[in-house]
Amino acid sequence: MRSEAHQKVTAQHLKRDAYLYVRQSTVRQVFENTESTKRQYALRERAVALGWPLEQITVIDSDQGKSGAHADDREGFRRLVAEVGMGRAGIVLGL
Repeated sequence: MRSEAHQKVTAQHLKRDAYLYVRQSTVRQVFENTESTKRQYALRERAVALGWPLEQITVIDSDQGKSGAHADDREGFRRLVAEVGMGRAGIVLGL
């Protein structure tokens, strides 16, 4: 039996890419909270379990150590918003 999440993922979603956004607010968090970083990257396996092949999963992690208060200095977040806005994202994963 398919899970509720699997039922919501359609063929139309799977035609588009999956995006995984990885970020922690400070450089200190990046180095001290390694478990959080591992959990974020593990979402790649979640996308695979939902039906996306690895080559269709884009990991955006260029904003590591940058505050989420403003998008000005977060090139990765701006890229993610652009991809979603252009209809290229089938799913966005992040914590």
